[in-house]
Amino acid sequence: MKLISGNSNNPLSEEISSYLNVPLTQASCKRFSDNEIFVEIMENVRGHDCFFIQSTSYPANDHMMELLIAIDALKRGSARRITAVIPYFGYARQDRKTGGRTPISAKLVADLITAAGADRVLTLELHAGQIQGFFDIPVDNLVAWPVFVPHIKEEFEGKPLCIVSPDVGGVVRARALAKRLDADLAIIDKRREKAGVSEVMHVIGEVEGKACILVDDIVDSGGTLCNAAAALKQHGALSTHAYVVHGVLSGKAVEKVEKSPLEKLVITDSIVATEAVANSSHVQQLSISNLMGEAILRTAEERSISALFK
Repeated sequence: MKLISGNSNNPLSEEISSYLNVPLTQASCKRFSDNEIFVEIMENVRGHDCFFIQSTSYPANDHMMELLIAIDALKRGSARRITAVIPYFGYARQDRKTGGRTPISAKLVADLITAAGADRVLTLELHAGQIQGFFDIPVDNLVAWPVFVPHIKEEFEGKPLCIVSPDVGGVVRARALAKRLDADLAIIDKRREKAGVSEVMHVIGEVEGKACILVDDIVDSGGTLCNAAAALKQHGALSTHAYVVHGVLSGKAVEKVEKSPLEKLVITDSIVATEAVANSSHVQQLSISNLMGEAILRTAEERSISALFK
């Protein structure tokens, strides 16, 4: 097995390396004067099972090109199998046509990764499960509840819990978490007037006197979560917390969270922490290194990954 890290999230790659007790393969990523990316694998990979770890987070285009070029380098180095390990899959929110003459960028990215030479993809909590069907190669889409459930049980022991989906699209995710925590389920009904702006309409479910936990896959601007937390408080929620897999948190999102009724926003380290995230007392990161590392190990040993979630 060979583990190679891209530049998007070196701390996570190092933790995965430590979990597997496999050193990271030496690789060099350089830029020419015109900003072209050049990747060179500094060790022999011929006949090896190679895993390239790269989140396509900000700057998304640079990290995406680095991923594609690295896959090509591994393919031309005669790697036996190449697995693109993408903890955060960028462009996943563009998974359908939203109007006339608009792209389905998630499908385009899937085609690029396949054309570059990847044999399979390992990712975490795709924005929409059907994106797996955009690929013509096997895709393992991990879920984050094995990371969230123990933390929630420890933090909210003895409190009446209600798991809340901030929109109808996230009900399946919220229900799966509620089932494992033996908690109630509620849904926020909202109307989105335009991209990036959401208006909370009302709460479906009983939240009064309960510790409410909002669950989602991505938090970007933070508007949806903050509005949802405010709506829950208006309906008598005892407290409001949020557990979100991918903390994009662009612009002044962290500042917005700090000023909102949310007491704590818990995210994973699928995206490397920004300075604002690292310095905020309202945002906490949980590590997915053990989960990703175990999935990588099971892939290398041809063992079941779904068994991790039973």
